Amino acid sequence: MPDRRKASDDGARWLITGAAGMLGREMTAALTHRSVTALDRSALDVTDPERVHAAVHGHRVVVNCAAWTDVDGAETAESIAYEVNALGALRLAEACRDEGAALVHVSTDYVFGDGARTPYPVDARVAPVSAYGRGKAAGEWAIRATLPERSWVVRTAWMYGRRTTGFVPAMLRRAALGQPVEVIADVHGQPTWSRHVAGRIVALVDACAPPGVYHAAAAGSATWYEFARELFTLAGADPELVRPVPRAAVPRPARRPDYSVLADDGLAELPIAPMSPWRDGLACAFADLTAG
Repeated sequence: MPDRRKASDDGARWLITGAAGMLGREMTAALTHRSVTALDRSALDVTDPERVHAAVHGHRVVVNCAAWTDVDGAETAESIAYEVNALGALRLAEACRDEGAALVHVSTDYVFGDGARTPYPVDARVAPVSAYGRGKAAGEWAIRATLPERSWVVRTAWMYGRRTTGFVPAMLRRAALGQPVEVIADVHGQPTWSRHVAGRIVALVDACAPPGVYHAAAAGSATWYEFARELFTLAGADPELVRPVPRAAVPRPARRPDYSVLADDGLAELPIAPMSPWRDGLACAFADLTAG
């Protein structure tokens, strides 16, 4: 039977992998008043079994934020991305199994493919269409097979946070300069603040949620075009500077799902609040995104 003790009781120790990343930093901040070990990539290579076992020892909850996140780069370096996203997840699951720890593994909407027009429930069949998605789907499978009674897979989507590269900072730079920009208007997802994902993970552990798959993505959905317009508006720029284009006009090495909206299901009888609508989350995050 799963261990139903409250994982955040006094004395519980949390381990955060990938702690220097966007979500890793938010997880560490969310656990400021807990006993936490935060290890970045230089301190812990999740593909090294011996180092992983040594790191997990003495901890009760492990949150795996370590990942290869370069979606396009994975197309030409799939074996390297797979090593981190699949085999790294497996090594952590094995160590947690051996050390009696629970594991929270962060996954992605990109484990799904094309064809959907309604939000994916947590038990929907995965069908990744990219090298990145294949590695993340394999990582999910490895964890559920190795540690079925003490693991949570938490999928998120279009995650943004405080960083200097990526879609959000690129749009904010254009907005600050008053420059027009063409943005894809026929791909749908859920812009989700990394701080809200960290909060959902802590809430799942604190609520002793049954092991399984959960989603942590903002309510509602948007296209990249709608996301960009909202960023321009919040920045005080003219949203008409954002011009819609089809995905075919902006070719990328990795294929993305046309629609990868996640249903926030699987939370019945758990004292966990729904995720905020994406526009509300972005408005809350904006001051942090633009801080010097």
